[in-house]
Amino acid sequence: MSRIDTFVAPRPNPALIRAMTSVNRIVMLRGIPGFRDLLPFNRLAGLRGVSNVRHIDFPDADLERLKASCGAGKATFITPNHPEFFTDWMIDKEIVSQVSPLTASWATNGVVNGLGRLMQKFWLANNLIAQIPGNSGAAKEHSIAWALKGHGVLLHPEGGVGWHANVVASLLPGAVEMGLEALKRGRATDSNFKVWIAPVVWKLAFTGNVEAALAKECAYVEKNLKIERQATDTLPQRIHHVYSTLLARDEAASGMPFDQGASYAQRQRVLVTELSRQLGKSISADIDVADITELLRRARRWQRENTGDAERQRQVRALVDRVQRLQRVGPWACANPRIGQEEIAEHLKRIRNDYCRGGLRDTMNRFVPQPAGPRCAHIRVPEALGLHEHTGSIDDAVADLHRRMQDTVTNIVAELAANGGFIFYPNPFYRH
Repeated sequence: MSRIDTFVAPRPNPALIRAMTSVNRIVMLRGIPGFRDLLPFNRLAGLRGVSNVRHIDFPDADLERLKASCGAGKATFITPNHPEFFTDWMIDKEIVSQVSPLTASWATNGVVNGLGRLMQKFWLANNLIAQIPGNSGAAKEHSIAWALKGHGVLLHPEGGVGWHANVVASLLPGAVEMGLEALKRGRATDSNFKVWIAPVVWKLAFTGNVEAALAKECAYVEKNLKIERQATDTLPQRIHHVYSTLLARDEAASGMPFDQGASYAQRQRVLVTELSRQLGKSISADIDVADITELLRRARRWQRENTGDAERQRQVRALVDRVQRLQRVGPWACANPRIGQEEIAEHLKRIRNDYCRGGLRDTMNRFVPQPAGPRCAHIRVPEALGLHEHTGSIDDAVADLHRRMQDTVTNIVAELAANGGFIFYPNPFYRH
């Protein structure tokens, strides 16, 4: 097996972890006072703060609630939401530094193992657990053993980043499954052993009006993707036009007719159904194409088991990629009549991640996306889910965890909106 697909257990270095906590707080998040607002220094990400998170709103009550779920004599799986790439680990690291500094964190194998031997050693010393697609047994076993030692294990139950901070996507069951195994092992020696699934959610909000910076980024996307700007369009309308044009290109590539009178959501739904039908046929799967999650799961398994057919592999991979990409703009995009600057920024990052390829600038943006302006991270901690008290199924526990996370995100957004914390525009996806 290649290094990228080989699990190597983390070797946490407490001194390095403490040092990186300070680097993260200053260089990655807040920036250096006196330089972060001063030209030309504020154009340098390391002086401005790479993630440009100037303020962290983390109430004491929420911090204490999370602390109560962590520590010796219990196993804790910390499950943050996953609204943004790169900034996710920076904020997660800031959180765990205050509650359980030796928390082990799951990360993609492309980060932990895929950047060379020296970087692999660095990430393992920072206590990162490499997630190996299709072969996560060793990572899960290490996580359970680590949690039983009284250290936290952090993983994002949403899986990949969706760039939709107001909505928590469907959750994967991994944290609950590992928690139940940890409970079984802990109870073998201590009948009172407790296991907690500790959800954390955060919402980033700009501290000022960043429309000019967003418009500049939108212009870059339009130029990169060769999409002509409509002179009278507002910024949200430009985003809608970009997505509508990209959808039309996918329709044309799939031989689907363009329905001028249909909304974006209607056209997207028809195209995803057709692509799912083609995918099911390609892998000879007798399955309802409406169950796209199961179809994609089977398609990924088919790819692992049929490596000898290169042409069919290419076709299946292309269909899987297209269906996944189209689904990343979910019903939430059309749900509200207003759209905020934060949601516009998320659309732009999602488009750049999914469609802008080839250049160094876009490669860097995928790994270290740069925000349009200074932000505040609003962090809240829902009530932890005690698996030692849970009597239902794994699915019931996952649903309960999702409800707690989504309710808390919704409350943050409502509170900020009520206090004038967002700049809103009419949402063109709402009626189109």
